[in-house]
Parts: sequence; C-alpha cells; structure tokens
Amino acid sequence: MAGGAASGGSSASDTYAKARHWLLLPSWVVLGVFVFAPVCVMLIYSFLTKEFRGGVIWEPSLAAYDQFFFDRGLFGDSDPTLQWTYISIFWRSIWQAGLATILSLLIGFPTAYFIATRPEKTRALWVFLITIPYWVNLLIRTVSMKFLLRDEGPMNDFLISAGLIDDPLRIINTNLAVQLGLFYSYLPFMVLPIYAAVERYNFTMSEAAADLYASKFTTLRRIVLPAVKPGVIAGCILVFVPSLGAFLAPDLLGGAKTFMIGSLIEEQFKGNAGNWPFGAAASMILLTMVMVVLLLFARQQRQAGGQA
Repeated sequence: MAGGAASGGSSASDTYAKARHWLLLPSWVVLGVFVFAPVCVMLIYSFLTKEFRGGVIWEPSLAAYDQFFFDRGLFGDSDPTLQWTYISIFWRSIWQAGLATILSLLIGFPTAYFIATRPEKTRALWVFLITIPYWVNLLIRTVSMKFLLRDEGPMNDFLISAGLIDDPLRIINTNLAVQLGLFYSYLPFMVLPIYAAVERYNFTMSEAAADLYASKFTTLRRIVLPAVKPGVIAGCILVFVPSLGAFLAPDLLGGAKTFMIGSLIEEQFKGNAGNWPFGAAASMILLTMVMVVLLLFARQQRQAGGQA
C-alpha cells in the first residue's frame, strides 16, 4: 500500500516535471515582455547620445553616466568634479525612503500585532479597514493629502479654531509633507506582511516565557521579533523600494528643495527637450540600488534558512 502510494507520488512528480516548462511559459512571456524588455530598452538608451533638440542619436556614449557623477562646467571643458546636485537628490531619496520605512514599522508592527490577536471572526474586518484606502487611486489620495495639509486646509482650520496655533502651519513644499505622503501611501505594505507573520506565530511560546518570569519587553525582543522577522523584513522592503522611486508625493506635496529620484527621472522624459539618455541612466542607477537591497535580503533569508 505504501509502495503503491510512493509509486503514485513519483509518477505524478515525473509527469509535472515534464510539463513544468510549458506551465511556466506564460509567466516567462509576461515577465519577458513587460519586465525584461523595458529594462533592456532603458539600458540601451542610457548608453546613447542626447540629440540637441530632443530625442537620441544612436551613437554609443557614456555621457549620461558622466553627467550624473561629474560636473565639467557650463561648456564641458573644465576639470571634472563630483556632481553633488544629483548625488544629493539620491541621498535625499534614500533617507526619505528610510525614514518612511522606520515610521511605517513603528506604526505598522503594533497595528499588525493588534489585528492578529483579535478574535478570528473580526480579523477580516480589521484587514478590510487597512486596505480601504487602496480602493482609491494613489494620485487622488495624494491630492487629498495636499488639500488636507495646505495653509487653508481642514487641518490648519481645526488647529486655529481650537486655539492651538495662531498662524497656519507651513507644511506643503517641505520634507515633512513628502514624508507624510510616503508614510500614508505605503503604510499598508508594512502592516499586511507583518500581520501574516504574527498570525502564524505560536503564542504558547510567549506564555512559556511569561511562566519563566520573562518581561514583556524581553519576550518581544527575544522570542516574538525573531519569529516574525521574515514578515518585518518583507514589509520594510515593500515600503522602502517604492518610496525610493516615488514621484507623486515629491511633486504634489514637495517643492524644488524636496526633489527626489522619481521626480528627477520623470522630468527627463517630459516633452521634446527631455534628456532621455540621462533619464535612462538615472533609472538604471536606481534599479541597481534596488537590486542591491533585494540581493541583501535574499542573502539574509538564505543564511537564516541555513541556520534553521
């Protein structure tokens, strides 16, 4: 009986092994057409030459990357120096995305833990409430945030009427406004993976720690966090990566001083005067940064799996 079951399992396994390439073909086609091909086009454009009146000249060149990293003066004949303008934009994007990730984690972890510890009948309702904002387009939500934070907006009107402030708070066109926009846009990306990890957590381990006189903080640090670590890391990546390349929040809520990578890239493809090779080069640099983050995550996950 056991042998027959084993034989049946082996036969089924062999059948799927022969067909798996055909079963995966639609996925590979979609990835090739909508992911790999556009990336290849961007890579090719990043090594082309900008045409003076817009567009590109099909001549290989490193001018776009040189423009990003080096400043050669107005006429391009000066000694090269580091181009701090674009480097500072990238640095601003990194710390804005990092801060949005930290804030989302500080709010998202307790929220996910609260939802996962509710009665099973009410968990779906709490998850539903978390995902409601995603029924509305991101552009509309960002414009609504701008309306809320503006000088004559509802928030300032309420604070003035309550006597908490005398003059409106100047929030729009500041780093704070951009940060609030990023945090609001991507917070559910932090909550949902952590919720899924906490829901699978065995709470008897916390009870055992309490029986051994461990404090709540020690239980959280030594038992809960290591157990839900994959969900925390996944949530951090899901917030950090889109925040790094965001351009709606910086464009609508920020100003010239809050320029981020996504805005820089988007500007290069506007109209006939855009610099497509430079925009493609900036996109490839951003893609490289994202890939480094994902590879570090994959390496950490592999090491954690090996230790387990």
